[in-house]
Amino acid sequence: MPDFRLFLFRAFSAAALMFTAHTLPAANHNVTVGGSGLRFTPNQLTIQMGDTVTFSNAGGVHNVASQAGAFRCANTCSGNGANASSSNWVAVITFNNPGAFDFYCDVHGAPGEGMSGSLTVQGTPTPPPLSAGYTGTWYDPAQSGHGIFVEILPGNLMLAYWFTFTPDGQQAWFGGVGNVVGNTVSMPVVRSTGGRFIPNFNPAEIVRTDWGTLNFIFTDCNNGRVDFNSVIGFGTGSMLLRRLTLPAGLECPVPATTATARVAHDS
Repeated sequence: MPDFRLFLFRAFSAAALMFTAHTLPAANHNVTVGGSGLRFTPNQLTIQMGDTVTFSNAGGVHNVASQAGAFRCANTCSGNGANASSSNWVAVITFNNPGAFDFYCDVHGAPGEGMSGSLTVQGTPTPPPLSAGYTGTWYDPAQSGHGIFVEILPGNLMLAYWFTFTPDGQQAWFGGVGNVVGNTVSMPVVRSTGGRFIPNFNPAEIVRTDWGTLNFIFTDCNNGRVDFNSVIGFGTGSMLLRRLTLPAGLECPVPATTATARVAHDS
């Protein structure tokens, strides 16, 4: 019995540690703007995705801006934020994507020069969920000549048809419908054969054969990959995907903003 209680204690302790590790709040990092000179202190940071950086003006006419356009702040973080201010402004910037970012003062610096700094945001971004903007034709530029038509349907579904060739060189097309889960879709695939061009087309002659499965993963609105597993001789493997067309009236979803900004207070 004591051994069983010890086992339970260890199991619950491990679970608690795992839960705590995954629920730690994002960290904040403070940067002083001006005050004792024309500089940011510190002017180099390494943070984690989701962390905030609080820029506090300690004296002088300054603002904080990013060359990438992610933020520009002083008394506001709107377009007027480019107007530097001597007030005791505090700008809180949240970095949502990994990457390298610059920051500088419009009055006293430029990216990498004068009153400037840089930070590295570490972490793995969350891929955007699939939306209507993923509809279109996709292909591998290294294999131009065949490709996949994709359409995002109501009900969180995606239709895909691959217009390609058989291993022995005959034209072939096959596809199906699958559930969208985040940025991925898995679907059973059917191949239709037996048809002929009009006026000799006869629906009764169409044969639908289980082809296998297609598994899609999209890293963004223009790039992805399809993994395939055929049960009728097309083999197993994968193909990189690049967007070829975007239907009129649809928009490719913009990646998540690299940073969001707000002014904590003015004085």
